[in-house]
Amino acid sequence: MPLVPHRCSPTRPRLVHHNEEVATENDVSVGDVWDYLAHDEWQIAVSLLEELGDGRPLPLAFWEQLAEAADRLGLERSAAWCHWRCTEVRNGVIRADLTLAAEARRRTPIPGHGVLRPMWDIGNLSPTGDASVSIAGLWVEDMPTLEPGGRATVRLVPFTPAHWTHVEAGRRITMHEDRTVAGTAVVLEVRPPRWRADARPRRTAC
Repeated sequence: MPLVPHRCSPTRPRLVHHNEEVATENDVSVGDVWDYLAHDEWQIAVSLLEELGDGRPLPLAFWEQLAEAADRLGLERSAAWCHWRCTEVRNGVIRADLTLAAEARRRTPIPGHGVLRPMWDIGNLSPTGDASVSIAGLWVEDMPTLEPGGRATVRLVPFTPAHWTHVEAGRRITMHEDRTVAGTAVVLEVRPPRWRADARPRRTAC
């Protein structure tokens, strides 16, 4: 089963493993998460549970419930991330290597935690043959903001997944906040939606 690097270790990567029988002494198992909860180490426990989702796809209900817990505990960063992961399950996600234009109209950093919803030229055309942009939310991996001219791996959640079905790894796309190009990205990975609207009633947690 997949093992996930643990961000909290000050010395060496530790790993979150859901199977107690195969976890090694340097791993963190689900049992360890329960220990953190028993000692009221809520933030560490939530962080470890977040990392379970880095190793393998987890169902929508997992992220909904973790988002609700983070909201109740006042863990704003964790709550935002779990709500974002809910949206990834529903709409799919595109990971890309983004470089912001140094001379674009924006002079301030872009927020990294899913607030920005820019337009993207992904090769679609309007009925008149002009370029037709599509909107996708943007999350910057491992950085709170991204400066003009900066480069980072980002996660994009399409607002209309059907517009993005032709996008594949290696494709170059451009980001826009107005008519000018705000950044250029190369697609690294495409993960389609894993949740159907008719599969079960939608919860309101995310």
